[in-house]
Order: sequence, then C-alpha cells, then structure tokens
Amino acid sequence: MPAIVSKFSGLMSAPAMEMPKALSNAADSVTMARMALSFVLVFLPLKSWGFHVVYALAGLTDAMDGWLARRTGTASDFGARLDSIADLLFYGVLLIRLMPVLWASFPAEIWMALAAVLLVRLAAYGVAAVRYRRLVALHTWLNKLTGAAVFLLPFVLAVSTGVGYGWAVCALAMLAALEELAIHIFRPEDRADRTSIFR
Repeated sequence: MPAIVSKFSGLMSAPAMEMPKALSNAADSVTMARMALSFVLVFLPLKSWGFHVVYALAGLTDAMDGWLARRTGTASDFGARLDSIADLLFYGVLLIRLMPVLWASFPAEIWMALAAVLLVRLAAYGVAAVRYRRLVALHTWLNKLTGAAVFLLPFVLAVSTGVGYGWAVCALAMLAALEELAIHIFRPEDRADRTSIFR
C-alpha cells in the first residue's frame, strides 16, 4: 500500500515531464513490458504457476529498467514518470487480485495498522506539498525494502496465511513512512534522489 501511494504521488510532481520523440531506448521498453505483463496478471488464476511466472517476470522488469537507464545513459524525466505509471499499474493489479484473500485471512488489527501507515504517508506528502509546493515521492532504501516485501506477498500466500508476514510488512512500511515524514520536516533541501534521512 505505501508503495502504491508513493508511486502515485510521483506522477503529480512538477515540473511536467518532457516526453521524448520516440520510446526507442531499452529501459523504456522494459518498463512498458511491465505494463503489458500487469494486464496479463488480471486474467490468470491467483495461485497458478502461470500467475507466479508472469508476476516474477514483471518484478524483474522493475529491477531492470532503472539499471538499464543508468547503464546506457538514457535516464530521463519521462522514463522516471513512465516507471511510476508502470509501478502504479502493477501494484494496483496486485492489490485487486490479493484483496479478497487478504481480507479473509488478515485480522482487523493489521488493517488498522495499514490505516495508520497510510495516515503517516499522507502527512508526509502534506508536509512536502507545503514546503516544496509540490507532491514529492522519495525512493529511500526503506521505501524500496517495503516495495520488495510487498512484492513477495503472493509467494508467501501460496504457502501460508501470511499473517505473520503481514505484520512484518506493516512494521517496515511504518518505519519507511516515518522516515519520509522526518525527511520532509527536518531536511530543508528538496532532493528527489535522497535515499535516507542520513543522506
């Protein structure tokens, strides 16, 4: 959930992205592949081997596109926004597919913890909007770890109810949200590349 909100807010950042004349670089092509794979996930049975294979491939593209962009020197504002759109779509599909299973297996306390995480996230975005006059989504290490933990959820649910894992994800997500809030409050400069409150 925090990863989805973080990605969505990144789409709203100003200034507006400058779109290249053509999607010709490999990194953007990999990002678009993630979008296509996300649509495929809608039609596959949740606990089937096909779902997990396509899901793993989509996750692999998430790791590859940024690396390719840096490796080939093709990183751009457009690529960053395209990546955010692809991640929003990917995690949105994941949420829709997993929600019935999670609702049935997770206790009410976990949902209250997730609501608390969301409130802290909203507070962080609110502080950033006031200070920087725009919405800011930071790709900190804790945010990345939270995204990775959420990504592993379907594999965990394949072998267990995931309740214990759900609590661990909530704790990690809360730490990430609190760190982002602290960065916006105590760090005066607006740096989108900040990876932690210490850097």
